[in-house]
Amino acid sequence: MDDFISHQKQQKDKERSLIATFVFHFILIVLAMLPFMSYQIPPPGQEGILVNLGLPDVGQGDENAGPAETAEEEEETIPEEEVQPEPQPETPREETKPEPVKEKEVIKTEDPEAIALRRKKEQEKKAQEEQERVEREEARKKAEADAKKKAEAEAEARRKADAQKTKDQIGGLFGNGKGKGNTGKPGNQGDPGGDPNSDILTGISTGSGKVGGGLGSRGVSSSPKVTDNSQKQGTVVLEVCVDGDGNVTSAKYTQRGSSTTDSQLVSVAEANARRWKFTPGGPDKQCGTITYNFKLQ
Repeated sequence: MDDFISHQKQQKDKERSLIATFVFHFILIVLAMLPFMSYQIPPPGQEGILVNLGLPDVGQGDENAGPAETAEEEEETIPEEEVQPEPQPETPREETKPEPVKEKEVIKTEDPEAIALRRKKEQEKKAQEEQERVEREEARKKAEADAKKKAEAEAEARRKADAQKTKDQIGGLFGNGKGKGNTGKPGNQGDPGGDPNSDILTGISTGSGKVGGGLGSRGVSSSPKVTDNSQKQGTVVLEVCVDGDGNVTSAKYTQRGSSTTDSQLVSVAEANARRWKFTPGGPDKQCGTITYNFKLQ
């Protein structure tokens, strides 16, 4: 039992000696490294070469000379404090627009012959325009002269006609007139109810028929022309009936739409209507109207 205790005691002593040895050597190493770990402030200057005190361009002999009596003391110059200018506020810069690049003028040279040819063409064009202007002016003057001559001729013809008409009227009033007409007999040809100032010797009333009413859709095969030797005018409306063969079976005067009741015009219209011919194939009896508009020719 005692051996075991002594053995443990030895073991603990050995461990203590090892720790002490380690601590001792560590302290020695740290002390040896301290000079290298320190930094001198300010750092030591570098070693140089000793140079004799004196002037660079003056000296003679081997011994140092004494201080010169007339030595000028060097004035210590104190550097003036630099005056810094006050900061100026920056002014905004104006944006300058780039100037447009001017195109270089290209000087064109033309051939003298081309210039002469162009001038010749311009002269010919001007001469042609002047000639056309003169021709238009002459044509205008000629047209004005012709119109003036025509107007003068028409005025002269009217003047002569008016003079002859006045002469005939005056001669008829006093019984000195020779008469008007182409019958070969003395006197004035015309209608007893006519106008003595009219140049028409015989009046002719012509008319044209217009189909309407129930016959408007019926085709017309033939419609004879209406001619009446009179000086009467007016509109005559007839009620007309047609059979299946297209023949007019009746034609009677009606006041509806008529502007005259002259018996002569009504008779002429009825006689003409009965000579009309319509297309066959219709109903046995189909009635409508035929309108005659008599005008003086």
